[in-house]
Amino acid sequence: MLMASRFLQMLAGGVLALLPLAADAGGLDKLHRFLATTASARADFHQTVLDAKGALVQRALGTMEFQRPGRFRWTYVKPYDQLIVGDGQKLWIYDRDLKQVTVRNLDQALGSTPAALLAGSNDLYASFSLKEGGEKDGLEWVEAVPKAQDTPFQRVRMGFDAAGLLAAMELRDSFGQTTLLRFSNLQRNSPLDPGRFKFAPPPGTDVIGEGS
Repeated sequence: MLMASRFLQMLAGGVLALLPLAADAGGLDKLHRFLATTASARADFHQTVLDAKGALVQRALGTMEFQRPGRFRWTYVKPYDQLIVGDGQKLWIYDRDLKQVTVRNLDQALGSTPAALLAGSNDLYASFSLKEGGEKDGLEWVEAVPKAQDTPFQRVRMGFDAAGLLAAMELRDSFGQTTLLRFSNLQRNSPLDPGRFKFAPPPGTDVIGEGS
């Protein structure tokens, strides 16, 4: 669960689809079009975590809902029950089994994180060095390296398919672990219930962190 919490603090956001693009468009073109055209989305995800030697550490399944700017709901359903909500001001990480929630200021939690690529400001070059990542596994990739020195990851790669859909993300953290996310059932710019991006700690839950 701690691994999931660390990853979710890095990610702190969602993954969405793009409008169809030309098949030969590069990854950067597809990323920029995504930022210009996507206001909200929902997707299922499959997560795989590998250690520094490439050995499997963990598999997980869940769902993501996202509304720009800064609102998201990230839910693990297997192998454990964990919920992450960004309400526009706070980031909530709720572990149902432990009956504990960690809360942070969203601006500080996002920072130079993958969520800033997808859910935050469009001024990516202020926080990241971006470059084409080439083609691999049938996807066009973008590589983003944070300019800040105190982030918990070294790089983020985003893979787009021929139709312009964001199909995968790959995160390499400071421990040498790699987290790969594959997305399916993407629904782009569909109406989302605003209540999905609010969180109130259930009675009896321990609340720790900023705003507790």
